Amino acid sequence: MGNISYRVEEDALGEVEIPANAYYGINTARAIQNFQISGLRLPRNFIKALGLIKYAAAKANMQLGLLEREKAEAIMKASMEVAEGRFDEQFLVDVFQTGSGTSTNMNANEVIANRAIEILGGRIGDKKLIHPNDHVNMCQSTNDVFPTAINVSVADSIINDLLPSLEILKNTLESKASEFEEVIKCGRTHLQDAVPITLGQEFSGYASAITHGIERIKKNLDELLELPIGGTAVGTGLNAHPDFGKLVVDELSRLTGIPFRIARNRFEALQLRDSCVSISGVLKTIAGSILKICNDLRLLSSGPNTGLGEIEIPAVQPGSSIMPGKVNPVILESTMLVCVKVLGNDLSITLANQLGELELNMGMPLIAYDLLQSIQILANSSRNLATKCINGVAPNVEKCRYYAEVSPSLITVITPFIGYDLAAKIARRVVREKKTIREALIEEGFNERELDEILDLKRLTRGGIIRKR
Repeated sequence: MGNISYRVEEDALGEVEIPANAYYGINTARAIQNFQISGLRLPRNFIKALGLIKYAAAKANMQLGLLEREKAEAIMKASMEVAEGRFDEQFLVDVFQTGSGTSTNMNANEVIANRAIEILGGRIGDKKLIHPNDHVNMCQSTNDVFPTAINVSVADSIINDLLPSLEILKNTLESKASEFEEVIKCGRTHLQDAVPITLGQEFSGYASAITHGIERIKKNLDELLELPIGGTAVGTGLNAHPDFGKLVVDELSRLTGIPFRIARNRFEALQLRDSCVSISGVLKTIAGSILKICNDLRLLSSGPNTGLGEIEIPAVQPGSSIMPGKVNPVILESTMLVCVKVLGNDLSITLANQLGELELNMGMPLIAYDLLQSIQILANSSRNLATKCINGVAPNVEKCRYYAEVSPSLITVITPFIGYDLAAKIARRVVREKKTIREALIEEGFNERELDEILDLKRLTRGGIIRKR
């Protein structure tokens, strides 16, 4: 502790000692002291977005003649280094901070300013050379930078991480649906025996759920591409050049390959984060689908001797500290925990969007953290689920067929012949007397040849009505 050297910075509130080698400045130092809440930090992809925005802003200000080339280029170089992750350890402000995210924006301004000073050969902390507010934050306010960073980071994470992961999951499920096309099993409704289905049909339903989720993301993604940069403090664009916002958005589009555009109404974009609530709702829907799929697979693989045991899932690790040889569906369970967290984050995002009044939403740091976390863990768990579990699922063909053959609900195919009421009586007798449907129908006067046609399980999975006798 005694060997640490400090520099002193001063603002309108007084002086603060800052570690001499720190790239952050007095605003960040005050925030570190004021918000010792959770230890949670805004994630890497958000810091990346901030760096890209500051790069684009410096370039725009240079093009507009507002910032001299030497300073602009130093800021651009420093900003790109921030975007690339070289200074992540300098971003120390807690997520639970001022609601607009001012402390994080100033954290970025100070780190970039001090790195730019260093690039120009100056001494860190010398604001006369590069000032975090006057130069790095030129034509900007936290109020338009922070929501812009949310949208940029969220769109980037969705396009380059979540969607590819969901595609892997969808393709894996579709492959299994094709592989299991001929595996006949008993359908179940209300956890009770129902009419036959194929395991492939069951998995096709899972694949379709993920396909719909991907489509919903793409439909809702467009709104995220609207950026409020250039609106500054309240949406009017005070202290910003009229062309600044468009230049920044065009540069962000070039840097990311994502077609961003200026928000149709910057006032709305500063007051509300509806685009984030909307995409979070889609993530919640996808999480619900995956939760259901995982729960189904846990049921289908339950056993090995006292459960359904219709499928086997890969054994990836021992399942018990006390029961030797026990293997649990750990990948499924891990994924289910992720889904629950995404559902919880959606409520947090929805409520945070209602914080603040009039011209500013003050729930933005929490919205950013929760939404980016949902995207990250949903992407990671989807890939994990596909590669470490579903890809290795194998059917127990004999057990699947046995369950299909003994289901009392097979009597359903006879209702066009004998009517619902008599069919129901036969079904109850089958269960009570532990007969098979075939035995019961022979007693009702059906011959073996008729029953071979009527009880063709594969044909039953294709639906339709059997012709009457």
